[in-house]
Order: sequence, then C-alpha cells, then structure tokens
Amino acid sequence: MRQLERVWDDHIQAALVQRDARAAMAGMVTSPSVRHLPTAAGATGAVAVERFYTEEFFPSLPGDLARIRLSRTVDRFRLAEEAMVSFTHDRELPWLLPGVAPTQRTAEVLAITVVDFRRGRIENIRTLWDQATLTGRLG
Repeated sequence: MRQLERVWDDHIQAALVQRDARAAMAGMVTSPSVRHLPTAAGATGAVAVERFYTEEFFPSLPGDLARIRLSRTVDRFRLAEEAMVSFTHDRELPWLLPGVAPTQRTAEVLAITVVDFRRGRIENIRTLWDQATLTGRLG
C-alpha cells in the first residue's frame, strides 16, 4: 500500500507542481482514465490523457494553486483522498468551471479523488468537488 501512495504522490508532484505530462503518466497503465466528475472533463487512453493534461489542464492551472491533504485511505487496489484546494480564479478553467470568466476571487473547495490501481500503476483517477459551493464562492 505504501507503494501505491508513492505512485500517487509522484503523480501529484508531476501534475500539479512540475506540470509535466510525461512524468505524470509514468506511473499509469497503458490505457488510463482521468475524469473530473462535476464537469465530465478528462480523457481515456494514454494519448488522450496526455493531450488533456498538456492542452487543457496544465495551461489553465492557477498559478497559486494550493492543495492540502486532509485524509487518505488506501487498500490493495484503491486510494481515496480528501483535499482542500484553494486558488485565485485568475484565468479560465474549462476543466473546473467551464464557461465562467475569471472573477479574480480566491476560492477554496473540498475535492475527493479516488484512484484505482492495476498491478501498482494508476488505472483510473476520478475527482469530484462541490460545484455549487465553488461557483457560489466565486459569485
């Protein structure tokens, strides 16, 4: 289970800090799936996931994005994590707030991510958050 945690932590570091799609995908199966459930953003398959990361996700990540892990539960096949995510809405975020122009407001939202593993590699990532609360906080 510690190995699964390391794979996930490496993925988060590569995706949210380094913003490096190849590094983020290094711990994934050959046909992964990434899905942001409130907006249905994401992709399935290595080529599509890499394209999603490089063309949609990374270019619109807020510069001051911060993520604080609140809890984590891991078994042999799955990791579930609760995190508080905060940022300034200083750019369009099509994967998070499709069609909402930047408000320049600071937002904080609770996000839940469930990660499925196959043979020690990430197979599926599903992230959900309270979309109503998020949009309400941004006015």
